[in-house]
Amino acid sequence: MMMNRRTAIGVIASVLAPVSARATGLEPSFLQPQLDEKKLPPLAERLPKAPRVVNVAAMGREPGAYGGFIRTLIGSQKDIRLMTIYGYARLVGYDDRLRFQPDILESFEAVEDRVYTFKIREGHKWSDGSPLTPEDFRYCFEDVLQNEDLSSGGLAAALLVDGKGPRFEVVDDLTVRYSWDVPNPDFLPSLAHAQPLSLVLPAAYMKQFHKKYQDPDRLAALMKKNKQKKWTGLHIRMSRQYRPENPELPTLDPWRNTTKPPAEQFVFERNPFFHRIDENGRQLPYIDKFVLNVSSSSIIPAKAGSGESDLQAIGLSFSDYAFLKDAEKRYPVKVTLWKRTQGSQFALLPNLNTADEAWRKLLQDVRMRRALSLAINREEINKAVFYGLGTESADTVLPESPLYQPGFAEAWAGFDPAQANRLLDEVGLKQRGDDGIRILPDGRTAQIVVETAGESTLETDMLELIADHWREVGIALFIRTSQRDVFRSRALGGEIMMSLWYGIDNGVPTADMNPGQFAPTADDQLQWPLWGAHYISHGQVGEPPDLPEAAELVRLVKKWRHSAGLSDRSKIWTTMLALYTDQVFSIGLVNATLQPVLYSSRLRNFPGEGLYGFDPTSYFGVYMPDTFWLADEA
Repeated sequence: MMMNRRTAIGVIASVLAPVSARATGLEPSFLQPQLDEKKLPPLAERLPKAPRVVNVAAMGREPGAYGGFIRTLIGSQKDIRLMTIYGYARLVGYDDRLRFQPDILESFEAVEDRVYTFKIREGHKWSDGSPLTPEDFRYCFEDVLQNEDLSSGGLAAALLVDGKGPRFEVVDDLTVRYSWDVPNPDFLPSLAHAQPLSLVLPAAYMKQFHKKYQDPDRLAALMKKNKQKKWTGLHIRMSRQYRPENPELPTLDPWRNTTKPPAEQFVFERNPFFHRIDENGRQLPYIDKFVLNVSSSSIIPAKAGSGESDLQAIGLSFSDYAFLKDAEKRYPVKVTLWKRTQGSQFALLPNLNTADEAWRKLLQDVRMRRALSLAINREEINKAVFYGLGTESADTVLPESPLYQPGFAEAWAGFDPAQANRLLDEVGLKQRGDDGIRILPDGRTAQIVVETAGESTLETDMLELIADHWREVGIALFIRTSQRDVFRSRALGGEIMMSLWYGIDNGVPTADMNPGQFAPTADDQLQWPLWGAHYISHGQVGEPPDLPEAAELVRLVKKWRHSAGLSDRSKIWTTMLALYTDQVFSIGLVNATLQPVLYSSRLRNFPGEGLYGFDPTSYFGVYMPDTFWLADEA
């Protein structure tokens, strides 16, 4: 069987011989009490036969030493999911260059992007020491994902092609396979995602909560103990992997939660059965514990700048940088700036589905969107808000993406009030009132209410500048702030005319990643929520796009989902990026903006520079925090 590009990456990375893993004297002292009491087997028995070898020196880093703990601040209990993101243990994941590689898996093979064969590492164990086997994959797929009671919404989109799920088979004691009749290029990226598609559960543990395997009386007792009325609620609660609230749930992550909510502090301890080692045979992670302290989001910057965090980016914004940098003088911390991966840190999103008929007609006219974009002085925003450190740009991919073209970034993003005025005249807004504000065809003044969740002072600062820019071309801007949940529901109800929100989330995509963020494919896309709802519900709710260019983007996404090969996917991506930026479906402002990151001055192997975003870099995830370590205090 011929190996394709993805297969080659998987096989090459899996053949490194972990001979040094059997060396002696490599046990973390943190585990020594359990080893002395025979509660844990020795390292040689805890590791897979072929662990993943991470050559730390080859990464330009320093092989580390065991020990210590990292404190970090979170805004709510649900943010313990950050440990799943930071730990970034995936069946198949990205490296720091966003190339696919096997991680939990020993290898993978993809044939025509239709047939995916996964090989499990022999001797791989869950964090409780139970073996990882094909039964864990079968249980997840057949007894959970295909169980209508547990997965009432059906299979995840990444598992469906033309509405059909995959065929699953257990090939042998170490091999499972998923196959479709046509290509499914969405499958591998969904496994590498910050919030990954779940394909494996610890079956030996989870079967006690499943009515198919558990005695009814025992199941009823478990439901009562955990205050659940239905067995499905019990199973879902106990199986949550992305937000690991159940300390008893075995995991494959580098650190495991030891704290049951509710709590003000969560402690994650090293997984003694984690499958990675460094080139010297030391089991990763180097750091023994992460301590997550729950705090009000509004005071995270103050606490981080007061020495209460050893690693912090969540809860910090660029406006905190000067204060945090000053903390270096008082505490043993360092502050650096990473580049954010969003296509625009903030973007104006005209709601093409707004219930206001006059404004819907105007905003669906590309000349209106282009005029509003051309009227914005991005250079002034960059200098005033970001100290000139960002890049004025449309809402599009960054130069770090192989799909980047300068024309995408420049599309209708120059400051040209004269052309903006001409375009506004062309769409029927020639008449102006005594105050210089244009008059709508129905006699109202051209007042655009821009709504925001008001979660950053940067938002207000930018909108005040934009209000001045738009007034020069006869458009009035008013700001309305509401809570995030209210904000989103109002958008879906057509009550929002325009919003200020983040730009495209993934500004560093490769052609292997789904381009759905550039088309109406989700109901939380604020520029076309009804069209997005129509797509994800398969026509059950919402409305189909009645704008030809938006409908074309949907067609192209569907074409990508049937593509087989990098060349075809690259062409589709290029076409979509050109169409999206030319049509100005979102009005980007400034991208390549900077994210403050605070970290302990003792922390080693932490990159001074990086790409910071949820997807695809999983914040710190692709930079492998399991290789970070703490040096002795000076």
